[in-house]
Amino acid sequence: MILVYTASTRDKGGDRPGLEGRALGAGESVPKDALWIDMIEPTREEDRKVEAHLGIEIPTREEMSDIEPSEIIYAESNARYMTARILCSSDSDLPRLANVSFILAERALVTVRYDEPRSFTMFAARSMKPGGCGVQPESVLDGLIETIIDRAAEILATLGGDIEKLSRSVFEPEGGKNARGEFLRTMIRTLGRKGDIISNVRESMVSVERVLLFLSATMARPQKSAGFQAEWRTALRDVQSIEEHATFLASKIQFLLDATLGLVSLEQNDIIKLFSVMAVVLMPPTLIASIYGMNFKNMPELDWAFGYPAAIGLMIVFAILPFIFFRWKRWL
Repeated sequence: MILVYTASTRDKGGDRPGLEGRALGAGESVPKDALWIDMIEPTREEDRKVEAHLGIEIPTREEMSDIEPSEIIYAESNARYMTARILCSSDSDLPRLANVSFILAERALVTVRYDEPRSFTMFAARSMKPGGCGVQPESVLDGLIETIIDRAAEILATLGGDIEKLSRSVFEPEGGKNARGEFLRTMIRTLGRKGDIISNVRESMVSVERVLLFLSATMARPQKSAGFQAEWRTALRDVQSIEEHATFLASKIQFLLDATLGLVSLEQNDIIKLFSVMAVVLMPPTLIASIYGMNFKNMPELDWAFGYPAAIGLMIVFAILPFIFFRWKRWL
C-alpha cells in the first residue's frame, strides 16, 4: 500500500499549511506534487512505480535488515538512504523493533516499512492539521524524526512510572508468605519485560542518532540556510538525553532485579533454616530412640516398669528444649 501526502490547499498562504494524505490506487500514478510517499509492505509493482517517479531505487526488506552501516545509510543518485529501527507494539507484552527506511530525494521523502509504528500514525495525524508540517521533504523528515523521538520519550516516561510502582511493591510487600513467593516470581518476569522495552528504546535511539549524524554531515547548502541544521542538532541532543534516561532506567531495573533475587534468596534461606531447625529438634529424640533400640542383654532400663514412658518423656523434653533455645535467640 502507498500513502501519498501533498501540501494542503486549505491554507496556501501559510509557511506551514500542513499535509493532505490519501491512499494511492492500483492503476494510479504518483502525483507530481507529492511531498511524502509512505510505502507500507510494498509490492514489486509499487516499488517500480515510485522508482520511476523519483528516479531512485527502493530497498528490499532483506536490504533493510542489513547490519552494516554502509549498507543502510548512504547517498546515491541525489538521494540519501537511511534505515532506522523504530519501536513497535510497546504497549503489548511483545514489543519489537521494525526496520524503516527513509529516502530523502530532491522532490519528496519516501518511507518504506513493513510494520505499523505508532509514531507514524501520530505524525500523520499531526501533519494534516494547519501548521502541522512544512512543504519541503526535509520538513516532513524533521517532523517524523521529532515524533519518533517524542514517542520514545513518552515510552520511557511511562516506564519510569511503572518502575517506581514496582520499586514500592518490592520494598513494601503485602500478603502472606505464599502470596509473597508468587509475587516475586511475577516481579522477575515483569522486570524482564520492562528491561526489554528499555533495551529496544536505546537501540532505536542509537539508529536514529546515526541518521541525524548522517543528515548533518551530508547537508546541502539550501538545507543549512533553511535552518534544518539547527533543528537536527536539537533533535540529536534530544536523542542523547533519551539515551541517558534509558541508561538510568536500565540501571534501576538492574537494581530492582538484584533486590528481587536477593529476596528470593532470603525466602529460600528461611526454608533451609526451617529444615535445619527441624533436624536439630529431632536429633536428641533420635539419639535416645537409637540407644534404647539396641539389643544388648545388660541394659538396666529394659526391666524397668517405667522405662518406656521415661524414654518417651526424654524424647519430648529434648525436642522442646532446642526449640525454646532457638526462640530465645530469635532465630525463629
